[in-house]
Amino acid sequence: MRILIIRTSAMGDVALTTPVLRGMLDRYPETEIILLTRPQFWAYFTSYERIQLFLADFRKRHKGISGLYRLYRDIQKQGTVDYVIDLHDVLRSKILRTFFRLNGVPYVKIDKGRDEKKAIIKGMSREPLKHTVERYADAMREAGFNITLPPGPWIKPGEESLRSISGMIDQTGEINIGIAPFAKHRLKMWPVENMISLMRNISENYRVRFWLFGGKDEHAKLNAIHDAIRNSENLAGRLNLGEEIAFMSVLDVMISMDSSNMHMSALAGTNVISLWGATDPVTGFGAWGQPDEYAVKIPFSRLGCRPCTVFGKGTCRRKDHACMIWLTPQIVFQQITDSGLFDRIMIAKNNNSLRITKSPG
Repeated sequence: MRILIIRTSAMGDVALTTPVLRGMLDRYPETEIILLTRPQFWAYFTSYERIQLFLADFRKRHKGISGLYRLYRDIQKQGTVDYVIDLHDVLRSKILRTFFRLNGVPYVKIDKGRDEKKAIIKGMSREPLKHTVERYADAMREAGFNITLPPGPWIKPGEESLRSISGMIDQTGEINIGIAPFAKHRLKMWPVENMISLMRNISENYRVRFWLFGGKDEHAKLNAIHDAIRNSENLAGRLNLGEEIAFMSVLDVMISMDSSNMHMSALAGTNVISLWGATDPVTGFGAWGQPDEYAVKIPFSRLGCRPCTVFGKGTCRRKDHACMIWLTPQIVFQQITDSGLFDRIMIAKNNNSLRITKSPG
């Protein structure tokens, strides 16, 4: 049986398909899987040898309705598709799955829980919703694939990417902490001066090395952090996506906004401290597999207007961005300290060092 799975954006949402894909491969080894996504996300799937990636070109060959029909024909040329599982459910995927349905191919689509999410944004509910990964899994089950979600890591870096970063990071004596201070939308970003204060506070209490993550266009802004924190290194623009994933996989901790860096680090098996402002994990987009105490935010009881958005779009209703301004470096550091994460990492590093240096016998 050959199934087509559709998820073409956004960056974090595509990454979140990996636990479900791993579950499919484990449970149904004879099923052929075609994953329709975009070329820039190839690095998520380097360890998924049994998945056939179909990388769409929505800017040229597969642009518009005629391009989507061409995409349908291009996929069909690879072999007969027996089932379509739409994990995106947007106009483009609806049109594409309709072409398959007209040819007799059944489909299921993700239940995004839009009404439930609206209720949370309107302040009518605070009950945590299903995580996006669980919604993906439910779509698989509706299609007849009774999968279970395996333990991580779910994104494994390729050997070439691991070789590329080899020697860049010392994993013995210091806590290696990734810092991803930016996000696509302003409502999800913490003030840079707060991040600098947090990094200084951490440095005063632990032996650490900071690694700054961001896009090429954020290099200058990350340099400002690098200039303020001497034990930091700016990685922006120096690594491709595969190398970024490899680097994240060997970090001890990532401190991130609600962003694709948060998702990638968590899926690569790294401890992730996530900072939340206008959005919240309650809507189902938290860092997968991470303890609740690693998500730092102002409580609903103290600031009832949050979350005010699911994805971070829009402007602050209060006009003061209180959800991030009130989240002081002291609050974040205290929650990290209370979790015991850094202490556990240091104990493990010290124990490993003793085992390495202890003489035989």
